[in-house]
Amino acid sequence: MRIAIVADIHSNLAAFQAALRHAEETGPIDRLWCPGDVVGYGPDPGACIALLRRYPHTAVAGNHDLAAIDKVSTADFNASAARAAAWTGAQLTREERQYLDGLPEVAKEGEFTLVHGTLRAPVWEYLLSLEAAREQFRLMETPYSIVGHSHLPFWAEEGGGDEVRSEPWSDGERVELGERRLIINSGGVGQPRDGDPRAAYVLYDTEARTLTLHRVEYDIAATQEKMRTAGLPSWLAERLSFGQ
Repeated sequence: MRIAIVADIHSNLAAFQAALRHAEETGPIDRLWCPGDVVGYGPDPGACIALLRRYPHTAVAGNHDLAAIDKVSTADFNASAARAAAWTGAQLTREERQYLDGLPEVAKEGEFTLVHGTLRAPVWEYLLSLEAAREQFRLMETPYSIVGHSHLPFWAEEGGGDEVRSEPWSDGERVELGERRLIINSGGVGQPRDGDPRAAYVLYDTEARTLTLHRVEYDIAATQEKMRTAGLPSWLAERLSFGQ
């Protein structure tokens, strides 16, 4: 089975389509796993929800998914993110809102646990420190977990005692599943923040037991033009050019 892991799509249809086209160049995709934030920031929330739902998939709720349907406050969002959340909510149909409302905060798929932030704070916490990684490992009931939220591709492995090793993940780099427990972040499909503007996703080969990070170019200018036409904050469009 070939599973594409697509985190932080953020209503960026061009990036999402490019990632899926790239994944399907080497064979059919059997399932999608999405660790949150299908919507928010970008210009095509409904189309991204529809594309995700065309595939057998497992998805969990991200903070922007919930903000768009008024299930969480945007008080802690920056001004641009809050404006985008309000705009996104106004675009969603009743059915799309119901879909987002039905997303769980945590989901298990075999050996994997999916969560947007962390198991300690599923919607809000960024897993950016070794302390947060240690707590994630402590709470994990499966050998592996997949997180999103930071838009930064990395993997972390548990060692003996409290030892944790974390490494950034590069394009084409393959991680093999074995006895070590792992946390992985596939980076952002629709709004990368690691200085590389290309869409990021991970392809999981269940037979080979490998996870490979891929970076894919897409039409950034087309997405930016859609955002400007929609009246979304200019900074949200500009940052796509820089992967920030």
